[in-house]
Amino acid sequence: MKPRLSYTIWFSQRTGSTLLCKALEATGIAGKPDEWLNHKPDLLDDFHLASHAELRDHLWNLGSTANGVFGLKHSFYEPHFSQILETLRKFPNCPREENNRTKIWEHAFPNHRHVFMTRRNKVRLAVSWWKAVQTQEWHRLHGERPKRVDLSDAYLFDAINHLYSECVMRETGIQEFFSEGGIVPLTIVYEDFVQGYEQTVRTILDYLELDAESITIAPPHFAQLADDVSEEWTQRFREERQADWQNRGW
Repeated sequence: MKPRLSYTIWFSQRTGSTLLCKALEATGIAGKPDEWLNHKPDLLDDFHLASHAELRDHLWNLGSTANGVFGLKHSFYEPHFSQILETLRKFPNCPREENNRTKIWEHAFPNHRHVFMTRRNKVRLAVSWWKAVQTQEWHRLHGERPKRVDLSDAYLFDAINHLYSECVMRETGIQEFFSEGGIVPLTIVYEDFVQGYEQTVRTILDYLELDAESITIAPPHFAQLADDVSEEWTQRFREERQADWQNRGW
């Protein structure tokens, strides 16, 4: 069924996007936002479907709640994003000559709104990202024990520095996409979200013009992963990154 309302949560890693998506899905009225496009670029093959019309309908079904609201979350990296756009361009009735990326996206997911998730402290973001790569613990349910992984030799300046730069470039790519379509997204900041969890969810429901007042917001689905190792790596990277700077930023 064609959604009456669609939205995308645009994110880079370690900005709380999965926590937010779980909270929105739990409302039962805000779609089922997930990384529905984070597959091989050939989505037809990946989903074992025969046509782009079937693919469109399948994606709508995956991400929609019964009230016709479709949710999606997507990170920006190339060449994957351009390859996905070429697939969306083949959806029924999309003008073949259309080159505006935003219009192609919004044609595939109608009556569209955009949410942008970011994190002010990019150093902590990069540290969290590298630590998750090392432990393969991207999320932890409340009450679960942490994975037991020896991280004594896992700190690597070059890796964290790369991820520090990569998250900035991904956000830059998202902003270029917004600028191309004249989009002013609803911006959600990780540091504010974790302090105002319920209010953030209600803010998004209001932005989507859904009934936020009658909904009970479920408690956070995941526990926070930052620990003493995270803090140690953060302070070490902070010092090493600015070691030869005359004017330090932090």
